[in-house]
Amino acid sequence: MSGALIDGYDAALFDLDGVVYLGPHAVPAAPETIAELRRRGVKVGFVTNNAARSARVVAQHLTDIGIPTDTSDVVTSAQAIADLAAERLPDGAKVLVVGTEALREEVQARGFVPVGSAQDDPVAVIQGYDPHIEWSLLEEAGFALQAGATWYAANPDITRPTDRGIVPGIGAQLQVVSTSCEAEPVIAGKPYRPLLEATVSRLRCKTPIFVGDRLDTDIRGANAMGMDSLFVFTGAHGVADLLAATPEERPHNIAADLSGLLEPEREVEVSHEHARCGDVEVSLTTGGDVIATDVPTDVSGQLDTVMAMMGLIYQSSATVPDKPAEPFDKLH
Repeated sequence: MSGALIDGYDAALFDLDGVVYLGPHAVPAAPETIAELRRRGVKVGFVTNNAARSARVVAQHLTDIGIPTDTSDVVTSAQAIADLAAERLPDGAKVLVVGTEALREEVQARGFVPVGSAQDDPVAVIQGYDPHIEWSLLEEAGFALQAGATWYAANPDITRPTDRGIVPGIGAQLQVVSTSCEAEPVIAGKPYRPLLEATVSRLRCKTPIFVGDRLDTDIRGANAMGMDSLFVFTGAHGVADLLAATPEERPHNIAADLSGLLEPEREVEVSHEHARCGDVEVSLTTGGDVIATDVPTDVSGQLDTVMAMMGLIYQSSATVPDKPAEPFDKLH
């Protein structure tokens, strides 16, 4: 029997929202899986695009839900964007902070002077997700950018997964600001490289794998780094998204949740109009459609089916099925 997927890597980097937890609750497999990874000597890093909370608060939340975590194990997009701005702006520069107190603290720690209005003549706007953002502050950001300030944004996530469902993310707040100016933000979070580069540097790892639930940020970001990835079905994206993924957003492997790191790697064999993963085979019709007959009802069989369909679609000009999610009820 083949070994675990994680055996090929020296570190596991985890997105948080939708992968390790959903709001106040841990993904059921997360505590025991992460404990087992640490027992095996695998380095573990938590990488969050969410700039609303400090690394200290995130670490405490993880600890509270059964995943003991030090602040140094967490890298946030607030830290990454503040570092990026510090590389380009002079010490003591006035900066309009559009985000939570956690972002303000990171900005202050880099020697900047946070201000609250465009009338204070900030040289830059640094924006991060804030679930309680005031509309007037978004307007101030627009005024500052119209006056020539440089725009920095923690990440581009248009939505966030929660225990109650999907909610608007910082991407929606960035779009509000962009309606009043022609500026484009410099971004640190996934899928851009700075956040993942900072995490790899901190862990001093050489062969990490990234675990994420979003194709447009997590998987695309890992691919931009040349890093293998594991896509999990506990968050934002699902089967339909996987089958329609662009080459830049295609994961190395898939699993129901992050415990897939401890399971054997799923391998696909593609031959002409057929693809096989495990005991499942899918075919390409003469019309270019991918068909899978008798989709298994168990989680493992459904994952094999999706993986086989991905292999055939990714390596051919196959058409994505109209309603690909319907037979995969165990993956939602």
